[in-house]
Amino acid sequence: MSGRWAFAARLARRDLNRSLRGLRLLFLCIFLGVATLAAIGSLTSAITGELADRGRVILGGDLQVGMSQRRATAEERAALARAGTLSETIRLRSMARAADGSAVLAELKAVDALYPLYGTLRVDGRPARAPTADAIFIAPELGERLSVGRGETLRFGNTDFRVAGIVDEEPDRIGEGFTLGPVAIVSSEGLARTGLIQPGSLYDTRYRLKLPPSSDPKAVTEAMKARFPAASWEFRDRDRGAPGASRFFDRLGQFLTLVGLAALIIAGIGVSNGVASYLRQKQDGIATLKMLGATSADIGRVYFVQIGLVTLAATLCGLAVGALLPPLAIAIAGDLLPVRPGFQLHPLPLLVSAAYGLLMALMFVLLPLGRARRQPVATLFREMIAENRTPDRRTLLMVAGAGAAIVALAVGTSDNPLFAASIIGAIAGTVLLLAGLGWLVRRAARAVPRPRRPLLRLALTGLHRPGAQTVGLVVALGLALTLFVTLAAVQTSLSAEIDRAVPERAPDQFVLDIPATERARFEGLVRQTAPAADLNVVPNLRGTITAYGNTRVADLKALPDGAWFLRGERGVTYSPGVPEGSEVVAGTWWPADYRGRPLVSLDREAAEILGLGVGDRMTVSVLGREIEARIASLREIHWDTMGFNYILVFPPSTLQSAPHNLAATISGDVARQPELTRAVLRTFPSASIVDVGELISEVGTILEQMAAAILVAASVAVLAGIAVLIGALAASRQARSYDSVILKTLGATRAQVLGTQVLEYALIALLLSGAALVLGLTGAWFVIVQLFEFTWSPDWAIILATLGAGAFLTLTIALLGSLPLLNLRPAAALRSL
Repeated sequence: MSGRWAFAARLARRDLNRSLRGLRLLFLCIFLGVATLAAIGSLTSAITGELADRGRVILGGDLQVGMSQRRATAEERAALARAGTLSETIRLRSMARAADGSAVLAELKAVDALYPLYGTLRVDGRPARAPTADAIFIAPELGERLSVGRGETLRFGNTDFRVAGIVDEEPDRIGEGFTLGPVAIVSSEGLARTGLIQPGSLYDTRYRLKLPPSSDPKAVTEAMKARFPAASWEFRDRDRGAPGASRFFDRLGQFLTLVGLAALIIAGIGVSNGVASYLRQKQDGIATLKMLGATSADIGRVYFVQIGLVTLAATLCGLAVGALLPPLAIAIAGDLLPVRPGFQLHPLPLLVSAAYGLLMALMFVLLPLGRARRQPVATLFREMIAENRTPDRRTLLMVAGAGAAIVALAVGTSDNPLFAASIIGAIAGTVLLLAGLGWLVRRAARAVPRPRRPLLRLALTGLHRPGAQTVGLVVALGLALTLFVTLAAVQTSLSAEIDRAVPERAPDQFVLDIPATERARFEGLVRQTAPAADLNVVPNLRGTITAYGNTRVADLKALPDGAWFLRGERGVTYSPGVPEGSEVVAGTWWPADYRGRPLVSLDREAAEILGLGVGDRMTVSVLGREIEARIASLREIHWDTMGFNYILVFPPSTLQSAPHNLAATISGDVARQPELTRAVLRTFPSASIVDVGELISEVGTILEQMAAAILVAASVAVLAGIAVLIGALAASRQARSYDSVILKTLGATRAQVLGTQVLEYALIALLLSGAALVLGLTGAWFVIVQLFEFTWSPDWAIILATLGAGAFLTLTIALLGSLPLLNLRPAAALRSL
């Protein structure tokens, strides 16, 4: 047996020296699929690994306990301190005001003497601890926006601070999440001097614990929950130091996995087409070998060695490119990534990618190789007018085994096995659907009456004649058109999301932290300074949903899909009437003078997600006090107004006595806005003003970057689809050469030969457009709605135009592949056939 393999290897090597050109498509498809998956796996591993390694630094401790609008009581603080070394930080929004009167919204962060427990706070290139009571460290962006440098003065609240340095590195910056402005760091004593912390002020307190090596953060968490069950604390341990970043990269990883698997499976079809084309070119050699006594097994070994060598080379090249791409992507992304991992080889994703490539090659190579191996000599010499034989049972079992191994690998290596299985099933289902459609097209072309026009009759005949590659062409063209539609729908939905970031009715400014006792004074100031402005003032509190119906949120292993409002604290308000931007769709609103048991009005969509209705119970913790309320009504919230849209609204009697501040939106009278800002800050030093235009610009930039990333990633799958089309054309080229020669011999002109090809491809594209539209829109909907949780709003005009342009492009590629047929000379071609 070893001698037969040695002979096959020697024969394969000699033949490969002359015919490597015929396997270029095989090389390209395997290389493209492996490189894509290797790059995705390496990049994801690099980022998630860096986040995991820096978990303590990102979080600021082994365990973080967060609370809103209050600090820990003496008993709570003592219990935390017994668990490990304890450090306290407080964050709040406040206006930073320079000596010239200019002001910028900043994130004021107060730290104690132990900060940071992990990592290093670097100021002006040197390690630093908390500043003195009269000093402040500022982010570079804050200094640039206010033209303030070291040694100059900044005012927060009622206090001036001396800028003692510029922050180079804030170790727990990633763990802090999204902020509305650049950071400014003061000491705990410095924060007390500002007078910004008052009853009802919105601020977040975070206690970081450095635990002994033997302590388990999860065990400490459970002990604290049992000790203080009604404390409404938010716990986070070092294993999820940046949950927002982790969730983002989980979703991005899912999307990239979808792209990678799609590209690999689509490329696998290209492999099959490429190998089929290559073996058709070798059919005379195969027939000659069989006439000289070679067995089917000998034929299989020769070409299996050839294809295996090319596959191995393509896999190695793909792995090399995939390993080198992540550092390039990280460098291009720059500050968009939360961490910047250094270059490192990640063996597991590379091995998985290699396994994918080899299994995919095996799966798609076996069918054409099995056909060529089993064809009798006579059939090989007249294959262009004979139907291909069905592969033998052994080949089919091996193909099924390779496919099962690919599914097992995808499911076994995925963090979300159900997602991976569903993606593979969807892609395989799409390919099978297109293959079935191709079979129907072939049957329909045979059944329809023959038209009188010769070119149209030849085009229809070309769809069902022996050796026709109709099924392959339908799959190739269908995939290419489907990918074009998917890409257009994703891009236009993201563009609409960006447009929605600039709603027509958005306010111009948010004003936060207005003392509740100063409402009349604030409203009078606004009316006096900007009389034409529209003003909306609402009470503003923070609350956490702790239970709904008979379910405690703390007992949930995973949140229901879409229940983001159960994660941490949310805005809570009270109102005697229906708030602006909402309308009641179920139940009734309470009377303005209601004084009974607690009621709550809930967002309709949130109620549907939780399975709640009017009359059900919901428990909300506000300032450490749990309020059990009955749902009195459901509201439809118009989120596009960008006003104060609260999921939870209570009657005034429930929350009016709780310490709180007010928030306001101001719209119109743009010319008076600078004067109004100065007047508000002068009269209410604790207030913060958010410029809505600047906030919208930041959100729009993020969405545009996401759209660009999706475009680049999806382009890989589009390239794979084009490769499949090229493979299908190559697989049918010999049969088309035969047709072209016969037609020329019978007197057909070049224009008539080309016209036949145009009509054939145009018929296929026309029949596929509807299927591609449905399949592409389904895939895009899944990406937009299920993965990124955006609104489904494609631009139909652009999608249809893209479908038309995609059809034109694929037809152009097909016709370009047909041009060499026009140059065939009948005499020379017939001698070679």
